[in-house]
Amino acid sequence: MPERNQYGIKTLTIDGKEVCAAEDQTILEVARENGIDIPTLCHFSGLKEIGACRLCVVEVKGSNKLLASCATQAQEGMEVTANSSQLKEYRKLVVELLLTERNHVCAVCVSAGHCELQTLAQKLGVDHVTLPYLHVKCATDGSHPRFVADHNRCILCTRCLRVCAEIEGAHTWDLTGRGIGARMISDMGEPWGNSASCTQCGKCVMVCPVGALVDKGKSVAEMTKPEFLPYLLQMRAEENQ
Repeated sequence: MPERNQYGIKTLTIDGKEVCAAEDQTILEVARENGIDIPTLCHFSGLKEIGACRLCVVEVKGSNKLLASCATQAQEGMEVTANSSQLKEYRKLVVELLLTERNHVCAVCVSAGHCELQTLAQKLGVDHVTLPYLHVKCATDGSHPRFVADHNRCILCTRCLRVCAEIEGAHTWDLTGRGIGARMISDMGEPWGNSASCTQCGKCVMVCPVGALVDKGKSVAEMTKPEFLPYLLQMRAEENQ
């Protein structure tokens, strides 16, 4: 593979388009900078990448496996395919699996119309589900004075965990269990309302892509979540200059 130039700029192709990448940029970052769409759910600008949702996987020439573009650094000479017919079918399957694992009935969800999973399903053409529903029943925690955690709608993207740990520094949320038994928990399994670490900042609620973490008192389709975090990080970066 050719060496990158003296300025650290790397040249690669994504879907046949020649693009440039700066040092330490991921394939996802480069693609989005160049108007190439790669869907994601666990990704959120400003938080560490974990590659959990597997929606952003791409094909890289020379690799015998699909790679998570959010967690794969762009390299000189890479030939990346981001939107092949095979990848589109794979992404549709991932969304179907998410829809069948827990309760994602949009007609009664406070985040209907403002839900990233719902929007992505529509975009990918998932207008019906071909897999059997698992009908997993999870707890709903309304013990917090301001928020509700409906684990039936959680997709385990861990955005809440990461923003609480990396930005707020509270470390209230964690992940327990494996596979279909995996759950988000607060303070090692305590009800959210009894949490000694929660600062009630609401960052976890704002970054949740679905209706799992919401404000109390919201009715169907009333829950909106502004993208506050990139703005906050930009302000911090300017303060540190």
